[in-house]
Amino acid sequence: MDTTGLLVTAALTSVLFPPARQWLEHHSSTITLITSAGVATGVAILLLMKSRQRVLSAWAARRQRPEGCDIQFLDRLHHTEFEEAVRDLMLRDGAHNAVRVGGAGDNGADVKGTDPAGRLWVIQCKHRRSGAAGAPVGTPDLHVLNGTGRPVHGGDVVVLVTNGRITTPAVKFARSQHLHLVDRALLSQWATGPSPLWDLLPSLPSPRRGRRSWRGPRSPL
Repeated sequence: MDTTGLLVTAALTSVLFPPARQWLEHHSSTITLITSAGVATGVAILLLMKSRQRVLSAWAARRQRPEGCDIQFLDRLHHTEFEEAVRDLMLRDGAHNAVRVGGAGDNGADVKGTDPAGRLWVIQCKHRRSGAAGAPVGTPDLHVLNGTGRPVHGGDVVVLVTNGRITTPAVKFARSQHLHLVDRALLSQWATGPSPLWDLLPSLPSPRRGRRSWRGPRSPL
C-alpha cells in the first residue's frame, strides 16, 4: 500500500473505531516519522533514476555523433561503457559485426570485430577514471592479451586501447610482440576524427577478404 493509502486507511479507522483513534493520537509522531522516511526514500530513488537516465540519454546522443565522443566524455564513463564506446567506434568505422565481449572469462578480449579488409580485431580496453593522471598501463597488462589475442581468439590485429598513459617498457614489449597500442592521444584522434582506426595504426597485417568474419557469441538454445 502506498503512503496515501496508508493515511486514508488510518483516518477511516480513527473515525469508525474510537480505541483506534486514541492509539493513533498516542503514536502520531511515530507514524509521521515512518511516513516521512518513506517519502524521502521514494524521492531519493526517483532522483537516482532520473540522474541515471540523464547519463544514458547523453551517452545515447553522443554515441551517434563522433564529434561528441571527446576524451573528457570518455573519461567519465564506467569501464563497461568505455568498452561499449570502443565497440561503437568500430561499428562507426565499418566493422559491422563489432561486439563487446568483456566480462568474467573474457580471456583478455573486451571487443571483437572484423574490419572491411577481413581482419579480425581483438581489443582489450583499459579505462582510467582519472585519465592521464591515472595509473599507466604497464607490461603486465599486456601479458594476458599477448597470450590469448591470437592463440585463443584468432585475432589478426591485437590492440590495447586506453584513455590513459602507457609506460615505455610496455610500448617496447608491444612492439616486440606485434601488439598495437591506442593511448590517450590516439584515442582522442580516433574518437573525434573521420579516420577509422585501421587508417591510424601502422604496420597492420595484409587484408584477408577471404576469411570468415567474427560472428559474435552464439545465443543460448
